[in-house]
Amino acid sequence: MSHHRAIAAVFVAHGAVAGSLSTRIPWIQEHLHLTPGTLGLALLCPSIGAFVGMPMAGRLAYRFGNRAATRVLLALWCAGLALPALSPSPVWLFGAFLLFGAAAGMCDVAMNAHAVLLERQLGRSIMSGLHGMWSVGSLAAGGLGALAAHTGLDARIHLGAMSLALLGLGAVAGRGLLPDSGMTGGSVRDAPPPRRFALPTRGVLAIGLVGFCATFAEGASSNWSAVYLTAVADAGPGLAAAGYTVFMLCMASARLLGDHVIRRLGPAATVRAGGAVAAVGGALVVAARTPALGIAGFALVGLGIAVIVPLVIAAAGNAGTTPGEGVAGVATITYLSGLIAPAVTGWVAGALSYPAAFALITCVVVLLTVLAPVVRPSHLSPEGAVRVDA
Repeated sequence: MSHHRAIAAVFVAHGAVAGSLSTRIPWIQEHLHLTPGTLGLALLCPSIGAFVGMPMAGRLAYRFGNRAATRVLLALWCAGLALPALSPSPVWLFGAFLLFGAAAGMCDVAMNAHAVLLERQLGRSIMSGLHGMWSVGSLAAGGLGALAAHTGLDARIHLGAMSLALLGLGAVAGRGLLPDSGMTGGSVRDAPPPRRFALPTRGVLAIGLVGFCATFAEGASSNWSAVYLTAVADAGPGLAAAGYTVFMLCMASARLLGDHVIRRLGPAATVRAGGAVAAVGGALVVAARTPALGIAGFALVGLGIAVIVPLVIAAAGNAGTTPGEGVAGVATITYLSGLIAPAVTGWVAGALSYPAAFALITCVVVLLTVLAPVVRPSHLSPEGAVRVDA
């Protein structure tokens, strides 16, 4: 297995864990007799765990090597898939979700940092395609989870079996990852040691602001698209759900093809064009009073923002003292954005209206066209390929 295929398989496995769990949340709620409020608190725990764990991931990669850190953290993330369904009470569920989120966030940082290093080695952009593979894994596992839920399969059996299968996939993929000794410029440990708890540097903060805007639009659209289409465009349940599905499929498709666009246009031009497309989509959503126009708007938002987060992660990995530290810093910002975006959208919609909320989101994505130059690190060529020094 090539190094590129190996890291792609890691992204597939990571996405599959997330997709598997999301389909069995209703089973967990029913099994533990959780009220909506208690479930909401429980679902906040993974984000808290990830937010706390991410800044420490760079140090782990430095101490043990990026390849080893990615393999171990992926194994913990896959093993943690079974924990929520095995929780005997809400208190245990909170703890399981905190650990689950911490493993998810740290693995996210490690595998993205490894992808940054492999980009340097290959001399071309691969990050967008890897994030597309994450979406493929999530969608495929989500489909299996929906089938398991439809047949009434106990979530403990389903998630336990998926955990074992994904552990196997992760183990196979891990053996094919690029060794630290084979990385261009030497091992990560040749660089100065990162801080034990790495908060974003000033340079990473600037890059993170681009990621914040893109993730804000993604979080708001994915969580509120169905509600918006129902309340504003008078869509039925099927069409409202289709809006979310189209949005996610457009994001996945654009990410799978995004590296070709990045190589042709360069990182900054790609972000600028993506922001413009997303802004047009946001304007359509605000103006939509029919389901077709609203779905078209959400599709354009998804296409526009799809490759921006992968570009941001690549730029941050190249801007930090080590790739792990840079990725950890920007991932902390994007997770925070994803955490607050649905809530802010709901508050604005409640205080004003749904169109007003998405007008705000449209203004946010317009900022991407202004901030685009910060995603071009000094060692990126104008064509978007990583320039490897001899």
